[in-house]
Amino acid sequence: MICFLTSSPFLPDACLLNPANGQIDEMRRTIPNRCRSVFVCSNPNAHALTVGFGQDMRMAFEAAGFSFADWQVLDGTNAPHAASLVANADLLVLSGGHVPTQNAFFRGIGLRQILEGYQGVIVGISAGTMNCCDIVYAQPEEPGETTDPAYQRFLPGLNVTQTMILPHYQEVKDSFVDGLHLFRDITCPDSAGRIFYALPDGSYVLSVDGDETIHGETWRIRDGVMEKICGQDECYLLK
Repeated sequence: MICFLTSSPFLPDACLLNPANGQIDEMRRTIPNRCRSVFVCSNPNAHALTVGFGQDMRMAFEAAGFSFADWQVLDGTNAPHAASLVANADLLVLSGGHVPTQNAFFRGIGLRQILEGYQGVIVGISAGTMNCCDIVYAQPEEPGETTDPAYQRFLPGLNVTQTMILPHYQEVKDSFVDGLHLFRDITCPDSAGRIFYALPDGSYVLSVDGDETIHGETWRIRDGVMEKICGQDECYLLK
């Protein structure tokens, strides 16, 4: 299995694939021509939104020279067919969105089990990337999530990686949720005994049969300490 665990695969000002850190070149080496693709939603009840985002994603790939024999969406409208859709796909694209909402959909369709033995390519976008982990850190993002006793910050994920990724670092590094600084007051304390990797858009982790390499700027958060471990146009091998 090959996974592109991205923050966002797009350019910041256009719906085009970002060539930074060799992303498009690496995709060209691994995604087959005329591939069969499934775009997996973040919200199973938002069909029109999912179709629109999926078409944007397809056009971004096609503008970069990729071609598709088939492109389908997987959401609440065809969830009972998830196993056959995935089995016939060369490429799975996991949408961005609200992490717990997408996580609940993934668990409901048994996607973790469906992916056991999958030999295609996965491209994760934001929440889709976060939900790829064995144990997902659902970093609070919406008002009330830090104070809600029922909100779960750690959830079972797809188990295609052990790496906990936090996307859009350039946007959220100074954010506050419920009056708390997202990183200083929430994420750093939650990193006790764990490791998180904060990626800005344009950076990604490439996983090839379990061997993982960071491409681009990345900050590691471990036991409350944040440290920059990789720069633009640099690579860092995860062990």
